[in-house]
Amino acid sequence: MTPKQRILSQAVLASAYRDFEKGLNSHAFFKLSDHDIGEDLVQDTFMKTWKYLLKGGEIHKMKAFLYHILNNLIVDQYRKHKTSSLDFLLEKGLDFGIPEDTSETLFDVLDGKAAILLIQHLPEAYQKVMRMRYIQHLSLEEMALITGKSRNSMSVQAHRGLEKLKVLYYPV
Repeated sequence: MTPKQRILSQAVLASAYRDFEKGLNSHAFFKLSDHDIGEDLVQDTFMKTWKYLLKGGEIHKMKAFLYHILNNLIVDQYRKHKTSSLDFLLEKGLDFGIPEDTSETLFDVLDGKAAILLIQHLPEAYQKVMRMRYIQHLSLEEMALITGKSRNSMSVQAHRGLEKLKVLYYPV
């Protein structure tokens, strides 16, 4: 790019900035609901346009070109993983679902421990399957690989073991 072309490109971009910057900012704010991020994206739009002009690119309709770049940046912004601070989330009213009364949770933990202790009273074949499934949290495929039995066989043994465990846990 010659110095004369560079000066001409600067003039074109400066004129475009004066003419379209306000509209681009309001468009970005409307799409994002965040003035600061919108302004950053508009600045990025003009930077990308400048880089395109420096490479010798031709722009036939400046307004359409700028809005096209801005819309692509807005889409990229939507796709970004948004992180929020804990304070911001709490201000917005986020509830982590932690109950005020933790006695129910405590009972669930104790019931689970009691059920685990009852596994040792099952027949040997079911003990192994129940430990793998509910203590080690293995999938049926993993259990089948370890034991050399089929996935269906593991599913049946886990089901039968669970039924036997229910009988031990809830005696009639």
